[in-house]
Amino acid sequence: MEDQQLPPPPAPSPDALAERIRELPDRPGIYIFKDAGGKALYVGKAKSLRKRAASYLSREHEPRLAAMVAEAADLEFVVTDSPAEALLLENNWIKRRKPRYNILLRDDKTYPYLKLTVQEPVPRIAFTRRIRDDGAEYFGPFLPGGLARKAIKLVQKLFLVRVCNIEVDGSLARPCLYYDMHRCLGPCVAALTTPERYAEAVQQARLFLAGRNDMLVRRLKREMWEAAEETDYERAARLRDTLAEVEAIGERRKLSSVAGEDVDVYGVHVAAGHAAVVVLVMRGGQVLDRRELFWEGVGKVSPELLLSQVVPQIYDRTTFIPKEIHLPAPIEDEEALLAWLSERKGEKVYLRMPSRGPKAERIALARHNAEMAHRRRFRGQEIAPGAGALERHLTLLEPPRRIEGFDISHFQGGETVASLVVWEEGKMRKSEYRTFNIRGLDQPDDFAAMRQAVERRYRRRLEELGEMPDLILIDGGRGQLNAALAALADLGVEETPVVALAKREEELYLPARPEHLALRRDDAGLQLLQQVRDEAHRFAVSRHRRRRSARTLHSRLDELPGIGPKRRKLLLTRFGSLEKVRSAQVGALAAVLGQTLGARVFAQLHAAEGEDSSSGSSSSPDRAPGRR
Repeated sequence: MEDQQLPPPPAPSPDALAERIRELPDRPGIYIFKDAGGKALYVGKAKSLRKRAASYLSREHEPRLAAMVAEAADLEFVVTDSPAEALLLENNWIKRRKPRYNILLRDDKTYPYLKLTVQEPVPRIAFTRRIRDDGAEYFGPFLPGGLARKAIKLVQKLFLVRVCNIEVDGSLARPCLYYDMHRCLGPCVAALTTPERYAEAVQQARLFLAGRNDMLVRRLKREMWEAAEETDYERAARLRDTLAEVEAIGERRKLSSVAGEDVDVYGVHVAAGHAAVVVLVMRGGQVLDRRELFWEGVGKVSPELLLSQVVPQIYDRTTFIPKEIHLPAPIEDEEALLAWLSERKGEKVYLRMPSRGPKAERIALARHNAEMAHRRRFRGQEIAPGAGALERHLTLLEPPRRIEGFDISHFQGGETVASLVVWEEGKMRKSEYRTFNIRGLDQPDDFAAMRQAVERRYRRRLEELGEMPDLILIDGGRGQLNAALAALADLGVEETPVVALAKREEELYLPARPEHLALRRDDAGLQLLQQVRDEAHRFAVSRHRRRRSARTLHSRLDELPGIGPKRRKLLLTRFGSLEKVRSAQVGALAAVLGQTLGARVFAQLHAAEGEDSSSGSSSSPDRAPGRR
């Protein structure tokens, strides 16, 4: 007799599911909702399984959880001894079962870290995407990923820590090329360095990567003076140069201080069924990095639910727990999470929801970053005309959706003004236009002006952790391009594409291309760059004229008796330019200055006008040569 396959047991009815929930114990643990086929739909934790699971039958839920309850046909549970154990068990079940209605943290492989193998006799610095409990120290995450590679180069340059993955016992006959390049102390060769000196370099690298620049600076200064007193001037000079670079890097990446503490600051933005979370990673009172996490199709999930499910998963995957975690919204089972985090860290951890003061301002900054990250990740799929062509011509990773263009305007080297315009997704964003009054130039220098404008723009963006554009457009040729690249290099920005567009022949200059690139005049990509370049030029000229007009008005009016700073400002506010003041009637001037002074100014201006016309000069400042 052949075996007959038995049909699956019928799924429990809603009443049967409710009965299962009522049978749950009043103890901590996890509960697992399943569908009719026995597949896990949702895993949750609770201090009381009975009370928590019963809440799914007695109240309204967010659309995501409401859909889960409607699909659920069965319920399982696992009892634990404490809420903290339930939290850990929930994380394990979520990672193993991947329930469809839980908000899953994506794999950390996209987030690079730096690994310092302090557990080895001769530590090395390495790039990794996995954090393991192997005794090494991990630093990061680094966003964008290129910052991790740059950090390795800095550690090599500043502290000469090795990057090779060989067994080092000092027995090699000669060092590798890194030693000749002054990028390694050469511990592989016994005579080149000492264990004490190499350990000292590793400790300095640890402080640098952890953002403890103040402590590192004090240490470097002490060692520099000790080397000088011992007449080891070569080492003292090297320490001096290292000190200067560390101080410069610290100033660039320092945002604000929280008494030197380690804090993770969270921002959340949910819109159009998608969610973005940004974590500002503060170490030693400095924002060192930010981490971006995205979820597609989560529906109308609340920040509270999103954070309740995501935060435990984040700290289950890292070996470092900060002292404080700042959140924009409360989360479920806060006590259990705090107990679990404190146990892992070995000391008390705090969850904060600041509502005012500097900490609340950082929450707002993180929320703003999350909004920008959401817009960048989930914006519409339509590509603006010309963006696709630029992707091909400039070998970009994707079509640019945000282009920032720079131009310089001056009059015979005076009143130099730089303009910044923003093109985003097919539109000029006039609310984001900026101008920079160039300082410190004694003579015309478009290259220096461009470098100053680019440096000031992106130093501010980096300090505020604002998003970088997909493409930077420079009005000019190879010289202007190199000036912009030098400014970006000083800031440590090497991944943002930059292109220069020269007038007349409309030639493109690219950093990695020795020859210029000439496109057809009807090419959509060239026309898009021309649109941004022409708008930057128009904006620069208009701001330059306004500044020069104000200067001219001030200088001519300063010559008139009775006109001081306050009355000059009144005239500037009322009329706007010297020509309009000259063309004003006596009554209009009297309304601003009074009857007597208004009549006197009117007479003096027209007398000066007559002297100018009798001198035979027909040129005006606006027509003089030398203006860009």
